Amino acid sequence: MKLASTTLVFVVSALLALGLVMLYSATMFHRSGGFLGSQLLWCCIGLVVCLGAAMADYQLLKKISAPALVLALLLLVAVMLPGIGLERNGARRWLQLPGTTFQPSEFAKLAVIIALAHYCERKGRRMGTFRYGLLIPGLVLALFLGLIFIEPDWGATALLATVCGLMLFLAGTKLRFMVPPVIVLGVAGSFLLSQNTVRLNRIMSWLDPEGTKQGVGYQTWQSLIALGSGGTTGLGLGNGRQKLGFVPEHHTDFIFSVIGEELGLVATMGIVVAFVLFVICGAFIAIRSRDFFGFLLASGMTLLIGLQAFINIGVVTSTLPNKGLPLPFISRGGTNLVVMLFCVGVLLSVARFASREGQVKTAGANDPGGYSPFRAKT
Repeated sequence: MKLASTTLVFVVSALLALGLVMLYSATMFHRSGGFLGSQLLWCCIGLVVCLGAAMADYQLLKKISAPALVLALLLLVAVMLPGIGLERNGARRWLQLPGTTFQPSEFAKLAVIIALAHYCERKGRRMGTFRYGLLIPGLVLALFLGLIFIEPDWGATALLATVCGLMLFLAGTKLRFMVPPVIVLGVAGSFLLSQNTVRLNRIMSWLDPEGTKQGVGYQTWQSLIALGSGGTTGLGLGNGRQKLGFVPEHHTDFIFSVIGEELGLVATMGIVVAFVLFVICGAFIAIRSRDFFGFLLASGMTLLIGLQAFINIGVVTSTLPNKGLPLPFISRGGTNLVVMLFCVGVLLSVARFASREGQVKTAGANDPGGYSPFRAKT
């Protein structure tokens, strides 16, 4: 467990350092300036939050799971109200705070994961029933996913839905209950996609990036040029050309392309390996956790960061359609950075309180089923 925690800290520290360096490089010619100072401030806040979460017992999260869920709901509603929510590029996702902005959907991800982990632990083997395993959590999740969806933030909706679905599966919800809703959501999503010109064009640009490079596929095409220009070792730190107004959002969602151009394939593959190590360490911590709540909590936090990272990399490399998800620990964005570091702190807390001895539980009404190391032995 010590090796997993140490590796986790090393990986996150390396990604944070790389993120600050690349953010400076990506914005060194930006007229607005001040991005590095702002990100450094958020990084310090995030590290304090991470340290606090790591030192505290993660069991305390059970006590705040319900209030946090209610607060997240109120914030998601507030962001939709005219005069309160801040609208950018046709999306209303932010609340204006003194000197900065706050994205409620990022906080909602944490609140939902914590509340779902607590709920699944309390229901135990009843998660194998339709009512407790799918109906009740599904209705609550639908409310939060719906509010995030109409902001609109399709990427965050898909990410949170996937994470929660996998958590329910690990908690013991049967596949025969989960498959029909997934099919229905897939059909509904396809229909909504066909009615949304912007998202549909993103799909078309993904299927034919070269043919749409002068239109909707411009961002993806310029990103691919940046990655190709970097070659194996890159053009050198600060020498990238695509950041000079060619790649939109090069300091946020598409910072991976700047890294590829300036530091090359070696650096981009290093980032991929770093996130793979992160997922492996997170999975190990989850499996070795002392209880079912810790297992689900660590699983959810690991899935959230791991899936977001690989979706971002997939978008930048045109492996996936364009979605607005930042690269964890590297992209500019204060709210997301603090949330990601809080997740790391929770993982370290789960690791710190993990039992070093094998845990054998006796069968009972509240014992968890599902694919967890805490299934009752018979």
